[in-house]
Amino acid sequence: MKKFLKKCGYDEKKIPFVPISGWVGDNMIDRSDKMSWYKGPILVEALDGIVPPKRPIEKPLRLPLQDVYKIGGIGTVPVGRVETGILKPGMTVVFCPVQLTTEVKSVEMHHEALDQAVPGDNVGFNIKNISVKEIKRGFVTGDTKSDPPLPSASFDAQVIVLDHPNQIMAGYTPVVDCHTSHIACKFNKLLYLIDKRSGERLEDAPKAVKTGQAAIVEMIPSKPMCVEAFSEYAPLGRFAVRDMRKTVAVGVIKRVMRKQADGKLVSSGIADEPPKAKDKPEAEKEEGGAKKKAGKKKAAKKEGGDEAAEKPKKAAAKKEEGDAEKPAAKKAAPKKEAAAEGEKKPAAKKKAAKKKE
Repeated sequence: MKKFLKKCGYDEKKIPFVPISGWVGDNMIDRSDKMSWYKGPILVEALDGIVPPKRPIEKPLRLPLQDVYKIGGIGTVPVGRVETGILKPGMTVVFCPVQLTTEVKSVEMHHEALDQAVPGDNVGFNIKNISVKEIKRGFVTGDTKSDPPLPSASFDAQVIVLDHPNQIMAGYTPVVDCHTSHIACKFNKLLYLIDKRSGERLEDAPKAVKTGQAAIVEMIPSKPMCVEAFSEYAPLGRFAVRDMRKTVAVGVIKRVMRKQADGKLVSSGIADEPPKAKDKPEAEKEEGGAKKKAGKKKAAKKEGGDEAAEKPKKAAAKKEEGDAEKPAAKKAAPKKEAAAEGEKKPAAKKKAAKKKE
């Protein structure tokens, strides 16, 4: 379990392993006298010791829309989960990528009015002068005064291929699921092939990426889309690549080319190239070469041994065949003799008959 958790990226030293019995109730609420060898925290203490995650309240507002409803007497009500920032009644918000701006009349959660919605809240908010047909699922709501969201012309992403029957090449256009949007995106360029563990650059401009490999790629959405760099807004910077009714790859967005109203492109996120993989020392290379040679010699010896072992087997088989043939020959010899004797008897009878005559 420790090896698996370490592989997933957790620090196994910080994770308590608590021996419990749910059936009897040992070490769950009260410390058990049957496990005196265990001195660590019991289950309740371990749960109390978990530090809750810090909500990104200080960041600008980002709220991907899950659905849009039209409620009689109230108007248009978009619904979604606040990912970053705060949503308050009276705010002027913008819907990206259509860039429509409006004022928020009220914010509700579970039919109760809220003074403000914080990250993690699933809320519905009433807006003015926008119809249900103008906005839809996949759009992102932001504050007009604080880093408003912009449409993405293209984005660079680190992609790990999980399960693809062939190989992914430039021009491949699957559906990308990022936050609540499902839009086909083209793999425009394969920039670098990287080591998925260390992130080091292995190859520049690879021709294809296979299952199990990782790469930095440039992707272009086929329709207007709003995404963000993982370093800036993590919930809007993760995505899954879907094709053939399964998840083909997953990735995180490193850099986004955001399209402004005047048509200019502005870069957001990390634009640095991944570090190049270090060459192995000569001593290691020599060791590797020696190991390869030794492996070849062993294989040759094994083959020679197999042949040597087969020779006595073949000889034994031939001997058995010869032994089987000998009794058959012996059986055939008396038959021949009997046949010869049978032929001689009528000849003798004929001679005797002639003499009598």
